[in-house]
Amino acid sequence: MSYQIKTNFEPSLKALTPEGIEFVLFPAGLPVRTIAYAIDKIIQWVILIIVSIAFVLLSSALGIWIFFLLNFCVDWFYHVIFELAFKGQTPGKRMMGIRVVRSDGSPVDPASSFLRNLLRFADTFFFLFPIAFISIAASSGFRRLGDWAGGTIVVYTSLAKNTPRSSFSQLLEKYEPISPSKPLSHEEKQAILNFARRYPLLGEARANEIASLYTPYIKKENTDFNNISNAAYLLGIARKLSGEV
Repeated sequence: MSYQIKTNFEPSLKALTPEGIEFVLFPAGLPVRTIAYAIDKIIQWVILIIVSIAFVLLSSALGIWIFFLLNFCVDWFYHVIFELAFKGQTPGKRMMGIRVVRSDGSPVDPASSFLRNLLRFADTFFFLFPIAFISIAASSGFRRLGDWAGGTIVVYTSLAKNTPRSSFSQLLEKYEPISPSKPLSHEEKQAILNFARRYPLLGEARANEIASLYTPYIKKENTDFNNISNAAYLLGIARKLSGEV
């Protein structure tokens, strides 16, 4: 499933799906992202200092090596762990009201988060951040190199709530939660949730047409739900997944 990004002179991006549905994203600019990064960096150093002091008190001989090991782990995995565990938000991003999402507006996945943070080294070369500053300032959507590589974008959470996604929970409340008849991959879960978000804009006929492409692979021999439409079946699964993803 491919997506196109439309840009204009407004501080927003429009993600266009193959079904012709547009989602408006509001990218976070350089100042707010810089503050969020600074907050996260302070938290990282607090973690390092506290844990290192504890190890020094327990074993002075291992203290320096533990510090280097922790510094590596915190520096490389802090952002990835928080982005995946808290829906694209590190503590700094949460305080500033921003989050990381994929370019189409869907939640960030493990591969995208790891890749965008892997290139953080290139973006922050020599600790002067010139590459990141130039990339964010000059690119559409205020993306640094890691965002381009990972297919991600940092957006304002508060503004995102004003998009058609705001009625998502109310929509799913109309359907009974349905457990999938087989284990679903992360990509399959995201595809079902994205279908549910677009459902109000598709219309029942078009939604059932699209859902008919997915349900045979998920439903299989489960005859308990033959009396409901394909779209309703996927929306029931979406309600079940909404508490997990």
